[in-house]
Amino acid sequence: MDWLLLIHQIPAKPTYFRAKIWRRLQQIGAVPVKQAAYAMPRNDQAYEDLTWIAKEIIQGGGEAILLEARFCEGLDDAQVISLFCEVRKRDYDRVATELAELQSQCRLSESGLSSSFFEYKTGLAKLRKSFAGIAAIDFFSVPERGKVEAALTDMETILQQKNIMPSAEPGIEKNRERMTGKTWVTRANVYVDRMASAWLIQRYIAPDAAFKFVRTSNYAPGKDEIRFDMPAAEYTHEGDLCTFEVLARHFGANEPDLEQIAGIIHDIDLKDDAFNLPESDGIHALFDGIVAGSDDDLVRIQQTGIVLDGLLAFFKARKSRASIAG
Repeated sequence: MDWLLLIHQIPAKPTYFRAKIWRRLQQIGAVPVKQAAYAMPRNDQAYEDLTWIAKEIIQGGGEAILLEARFCEGLDDAQVISLFCEVRKRDYDRVATELAELQSQCRLSESGLSSSFFEYKTGLAKLRKSFAGIAAIDFFSVPERGKVEAALTDMETILQQKNIMPSAEPGIEKNRERMTGKTWVTRANVYVDRMASAWLIQRYIAPDAAFKFVRTSNYAPGKDEIRFDMPAAEYTHEGDLCTFEVLARHFGANEPDLEQIAGIIHDIDLKDDAFNLPESDGIHALFDGIVAGSDDDLVRIQQTGIVLDGLLAFFKARKSRASIAG
């Protein structure tokens, strides 16, 4: 097996520099095989990462050599692979321990508490992000990976079964037939929440929905018109919920995979990192690209639909893989 080997020497001062390089090596998944010698499987990404770290060491007054290597004596491939697996196992075990504690708290809590939902959903999102970071450097797919991913999915199910997730409010337009033939009105120049809410409306509430975009915030709706994400709208922000979350709650669209998307939209729109999902930055960049590419609000909504359809499929596929692994 081909490996990359970074051999380095770091000056004693400044003292923070050694810790900085150590953290950088950990972040990319390198493991020490000897003092000041770190190994990674040979691939393009690892080569790029280690090259930048080597340059950083040299610029900081140290010495660094990056080698392509094969182990012949003293260590063999199986032993080096085991070093990687041991580190990743500890990483996954840490997430599993925190997840078990969160599950225990959730099972003991009363159901239906919105404050509990927010707390547990935020905790789960942070663990999902930690898991994703570990999985990205799990070069040899240790067994703990599938177990933790399945446990994360189980936690999502627990939240849903205990009705901690926001559910449809009784007496509100949960019956989608009432939404047939309606025109949904919102402010022009749609962005994150309005773009995503339009997708939610078409996919889950009213497939035949028409949209109207207005320049004023004080628009008075006409017959068969429903306003969203604007002042005095029928559906807009409520408390710490964005419009997307409000629509999902009112119409009962609270499936776990959609809740993941709701967390992403919440964090981008409200800028509070409450759910801290790893996909948020990428989706934010895609939304910015959609807005930069077109001034046509209908085009923006159409392109957003493609992005969110793909994101929903990704979450469903991930859950399926975790189920099989479990």
